[in-house]
Amino acid sequence: MQTAEPEITTVSPKGQVVIPQSIRKRLRLAPRTKLLVYGEGDTVIMRRIRLPDIRDEWARISQIIEERNRKFGPLTEEDVMREIEAQRSKRRR
Repeated sequence: MQTAEPEITTVSPKGQVVIPQSIRKRLRLAPRTKLLVYGEGDTVIMRRIRLPDIRDEWARISQIIEERNRKFGPLTEEDVMREIEAQRSKRRR
């Protein structure tokens, strides 16, 4: 892997840092990309994180619930309480 040349940027009065365009392009950092920031001594490291799209996750969960309800009917409060107790029993063992 070829090491890129370092670039210089400045921290604004609000604490904002501009990532140079060449680095943004190389790392494919688009607007609203989430970065995890580590700081130790005089070193700051930023790493991209990928968070799941909540809408996609909710659609997946809704589909699972619908399939379960088609098979077994809607959950009752009794079903939920029975499952909670079963999980608690497993933990105690």
